[in-house]
Amino acid sequence: MLNSFRNFLSIATAATAILCLLPGSVLASPPTVYNNPLINQRADPHITKHTDGFYYFTATVPEFDKVILRRASTIAGLASAPETTIWRRKASGVGSNQVWAPELHYINGKWYIYVALGVANQWKIRAFVLEGTGANPLTATWVERGLVKTNWDTFSLDMTTFVSPNGTRYFVWAQQEPSRTDENSSLLIAAMGSNPWSIRGTAVTISRPTLSWERIGYKVNEGASVIIRNGKIFLTYSASATDFNYCMGLLTADANADLLNPASWRKSQTPIFVSNADTNQWGPGHNSFTTSEDGLSDVMVFHDRGYKNINGDPLNDPNRRTRVQKLYWKPDGTPDFGIPVADGPTPVRFRSASSSGPSGTNGAVYVRFLTSATSGVGSGSGAVSLPETQFKLVAPGLSGQQGSVSIESAVKPGMFLRRYSGNLLRWENRVNSGSWNTEATFMQRDGLLQEGNEKGVSYEAVDQAGNFVSLGADGRSLSLVQGGGEVQRAVAAAATFYLE
Repeated sequence: MLNSFRNFLSIATAATAILCLLPGSVLASPPTVYNNPLINQRADPHITKHTDGFYYFTATVPEFDKVILRRASTIAGLASAPETTIWRRKASGVGSNQVWAPELHYINGKWYIYVALGVANQWKIRAFVLEGTGANPLTATWVERGLVKTNWDTFSLDMTTFVSPNGTRYFVWAQQEPSRTDENSSLLIAAMGSNPWSIRGTAVTISRPTLSWERIGYKVNEGASVIIRNGKIFLTYSASATDFNYCMGLLTADANADLLNPASWRKSQTPIFVSNADTNQWGPGHNSFTTSEDGLSDVMVFHDRGYKNINGDPLNDPNRRTRVQKLYWKPDGTPDFGIPVADGPTPVRFRSASSSGPSGTNGAVYVRFLTSATSGVGSGSGAVSLPETQFKLVAPGLSGQQGSVSIESAVKPGMFLRRYSGNLLRWENRVNSGSWNTEATFMQRDGLLQEGNEKGVSYEAVDQAGNFVSLGADGRSLSLVQGGGEVQRAVAAAATFYLE
């Protein structure tokens, strides 16, 4: 796993910190490590893992002039996979202007791409369907199935589809309601009709941009995506203008609910995924979901930019890029989106082998970044956030020693774990000197505690051979303990961690 990491450094404000334990706040699964950004200049990304074991990727290109596909056996492999253009902008009529937000789906033995197409010299964007015949969509024979006829002939885009637990296939898309012309788009849902390019009955609106964070720049609900877990249907969407104000919201419905009844959907009143200045990620949104290569973790795919300020119309800025990161789950079965993490390898969590309960329960305990500041993230007050329990393994470590790692905070990039005095450890901003780098470098070893089926890891200081990172009995302090030879179980457990 460590071979996929790359060295990373950013500057943050000076502070000291400690690690502490907290009750488990997300359901456990193995770590997934990817390198971000995955693909530059690809917006509105959609990744699907097919039954053939391959991942398929499509997205909006900056020229807005074609539909592209990539294929790879891994998510990381999509970064360098060749692109195939399966459809190009036309000279006139539908499809002669914008080509936005394609999604690839496999329905009843054929491939379907749902894409928003515009008309030259007009503001007339509508949902359109392409149908592909063949095992591999990159080499399939594609035909046009035309526009999807909805309630009204108005601005519409970002059509997606999912199958509910009762077997009904639904479409969800964004569309301007004729009675709400002061707003750009609402979210509508309808059951699939007699074929994958038609709806059955009359669509209903399940969300409108009525909250303040949905109405910045533009009054938008768009870019829906669905993940079904734990007896619930979770529908994410994006809101506001496509600059740094772009963010994600969440609708939730019971899996057995009447999804065509707007009352079945509950809207989160605050955004669930937003820009983050500390990680330098701006305008995250228009996501999709897929699963990790081992099938044990959910992965969120989205776009954002690596800078805040844009000159002119954000849609003319080409640098929205595709990113991926693990989606975590809370003990109550709801998703925990965290923050858009910094560039480079995605972070992991450290679950202590000293936990009083198994992974995914409230008895599980996780290492937490906690500063000594009296305000801000990690102050020790308020609810614990997922990012405070995420850490980036920088490899090789800052000392450059082969096979080593340094441990960097995900919520405050640039702050590393360092041995600062004797066997004591704390978080510090990096000082680029030889001795400091060595004191912030560790060797990842097999866990000192080896019990059951889980394989933990321990971290040995490179300048203190035989001494390992350990959580103190107070559950807060972090220090080095001797781990050579026979050690008591409690000592071994305190120095062993399971990566998630």
